[in-house]
Amino acid sequence: MSELRKSERRREEVSTRVRLPGKVMATRNAILESAARQLRTRPFRDLTIGSVMRDAGYSRSAFYQYFADLHDLMDTLLDGVKGGIIEAARPWLTEDGDPVDDLRSSLAGLVGVGRESGVILRAVADAASTDARLENVWETFLASFDDVVAARIAKDQAKGLTPGFDPHPVARALNRMDAALLIEHFGRRRDVGGEALHSALVQIWLSTLYPTRSPDLRDGPSFDPPRETGSRPGHESNRKKETE
Repeated sequence: MSELRKSERRREEVSTRVRLPGKVMATRNAILESAARQLRTRPFRDLTIGSVMRDAGYSRSAFYQYFADLHDLMDTLLDGVKGGIIEAARPWLTEDGDPVDDLRSSLAGLVGVGRESGVILRAVADAASTDARLENVWETFLASFDDVVAARIAKDQAKGLTPGFDPHPVARALNRMDAALLIEHFGRRRDVGGEALHSALVQIWLSTLYPTRSPDLRDGPSFDPPRETGSRPGHESNRKKETE
């Protein structure tokens, strides 16, 4: 089984464990999925509560039972992406095994998250340039990974595994590079492979953090063809309309 497929299954297991009560979860997820679908073909500025709720199959008033406004909905979507990235990065961040192998696995997981959620990353990043609230949401999202990555780098520096540079600006640069590449690769479509992107990320991260162990990428993990995941695990596909 490829690293990418393994990472997808790990995210599915976590998503399945985190559940709200049945009907509440189904309605909330239907709204989130509707918004994500619409963001594939329109920017955030053209998104409306009415169009999201019509596509989701619920009344407009039901929206406000779950979200304060569209900005709140986008924040929730991005928070879900954040959870997926944290889970994907767990092999490397937990320091349980070989750092190079764990980093490879974590980056494969990151590519998998990008393939599922690149459209959300693109929508928020694009809107952030003209929307102050989403600018704050986007910057907070990016910054949320900097300290944990810098902390892992510092630990490897203490072990003599990583060169002695200031870990915080390097972590910041690597994280923002990841976001930009995920958006470029998956921001408008998800039916593309991730092998080339994974290989590029592995080369850059390893040459920066573990230069003496940078591998021949021809010996790296292979990837299965991309597949449509459909509704995310834990999301109910059969839903009843709510009345106002």
